Amino acid sequence: MNSMMIVDDAAFARLMLRHLFESMGFEIIAEADTGEEAVRMYRLYRPALVLMDISMPGMDGLAASEKIIEFDRDAKIIVCSAVVHRETVIKAIRAGALDFIAKPLQRDRVVMSVQSIMGMGE
Repeated sequence: MNSMMIVDDAAFARLMLRHLFESMGFEIIAEADTGEEAVRMYRLYRPALVLMDISMPGMDGLAASEKIIEFDRDAKIIVCSAVVHRETVIKAIRAGALDFIAKPLQRDRVVMSVQSIMGMGE
């Protein structure tokens, strides 16, 4: 089973994402609601995949992604945000994200991204 960490400052969003990813066969081994917590949790649990929101209080998801990549250059991070501007997508990819998904998340788009990144369902 693939392990995963969900990072979003909204508890309801984390709950919905937990259900989505568990239905895809992931084990949610960590959740975080700030960038700082995401970096700490990543170092502690080393999940196979991270779904990272951008807009959070304190350290945002882009800075947290950079810190995680500094720690583990092979980390697999998908960034998601309701703010979908070309510049934001470019910043996410430069921060180390392997994909950028717009919120609200659509199940088919999430599945496609995860399958591509994790090499599932090929």
